Amino acid sequence: MAAYGFVAGLPLPLSGFTFRLWLSEGGVSLAVIGLTASIGLAYSLKFLWAPLLDHLRPPGRLRRFGRRRGWLLAIQPALALAAVCLALSHPARALPAAFAAASAIAFLSASQDIVVDAWRIELFPSRMQGVALAAYVWGYRVALLITTSGVIAAAGVVGWHLPLMAVSVLMAGGAVVTLLAPEPVEPATAVAAARAGRPRFSQRLQRAVIEPLQEFLTRPGALLILAFVALFKLGEAMAGIMTAPFYRALGFDGTAIAGTGPFSLGATLAGITFGGWLVARIGVGRALLWTGWAQTVAMGMYVVLAHTPGDHAVLYATVSTEAFAQGMADAAFLTYLSGLCSLAFTATHYALLSSLPALAIHTIGSVSGLMAGALGWSLFYSVCLFAALPAMGLMVLLLRRYPPAERRAA
Repeated sequence: MAAYGFVAGLPLPLSGFTFRLWLSEGGVSLAVIGLTASIGLAYSLKFLWAPLLDHLRPPGRLRRFGRRRGWLLAIQPALALAAVCLALSHPARALPAAFAAASAIAFLSASQDIVVDAWRIELFPSRMQGVALAAYVWGYRVALLITTSGVIAAAGVVGWHLPLMAVSVLMAGGAVVTLLAPEPVEPATAVAAARAGRPRFSQRLQRAVIEPLQEFLTRPGALLILAFVALFKLGEAMAGIMTAPFYRALGFDGTAIAGTGPFSLGATLAGITFGGWLVARIGVGRALLWTGWAQTVAMGMYVVLAHTPGDHAVLYATVSTEAFAQGMADAAFLTYLSGLCSLAFTATHYALLSSLPALAIHTIGSVSGLMAGALGWSLFYSVCLFAALPAMGLMVLLLRRYPPAERRAA
């Protein structure tokens, strides 16, 4: 699980923070950098093709590896190849080609996430989901440190192309992880469908798309749950989209920005560990409430940083505080999402739920560059803080009316 977290975390900055910093150093405008948020729409819209990965068999000879591993072995080599294309690109001279490579990375990375999430939910029993998620996040955060601080620090010495090529080599190791991983036992519904032979298109559409949505949308409070999930990460993500140009505008060089990596990693791992303990200690509902408010309040550190340009101590304090609060919130939030999935439609349900926060981020968040340019950094981050409040109100209402199953059972 930690290894899958590692290979899943490597691609994200290549269409996110690291890519935006590369553009920033190339003199690309804030408006264009803000539009890079739309590259991540693949993470928002992955629920559209998740049913295909949930119900279709892998292509050709990859079927012998099983439904989950077979699809991963189809996706992971293509993902590494897209990373090679990005490493060979020149954003300052040929921006469309770099955007295309980053978009391909985002699409293939989102597809990999669909299958890995389904693999986790199907393979681990309920009591082990929290441990599996913690291991995943540890691997994920180590990968983010490599693809952000590691690449940025190396880029200051040898340029951008060689460090990005090294990341693509690491990404190619994802196929090795998959070959070593066990294949989950298929749900009885999938086995029965396979034995029944190839169904008609209408039957496949019914089973792959309509039934998962119908099962979820007929639950009590389904629309309220979807609204909360969509908005939970909006304020924090809007703030995060513009951190690369924000740090540069405050006078921090690449070395200082790369130096935030260990602080971010340590604080995140501490946050996810404490958040996991909090979920086990007080339950997912109450943990979600406390960590959600902590994540919102922590964004105030960006406003403090905006008023103290060039102060390294405040920079590291901001990164550490935000990372710790985000780690805590992720532990509760991801556990909550996993508990909402039906085993009959694992990939589709989790893809839908995990896509919703990204959908808000990569639509509303795409104008963050224009907002920052118009409002200034201090006011922009104040707006980001208040953008989190609607989700907090929805969460209080949701936990009162439709508490998680663990509380109902108790």
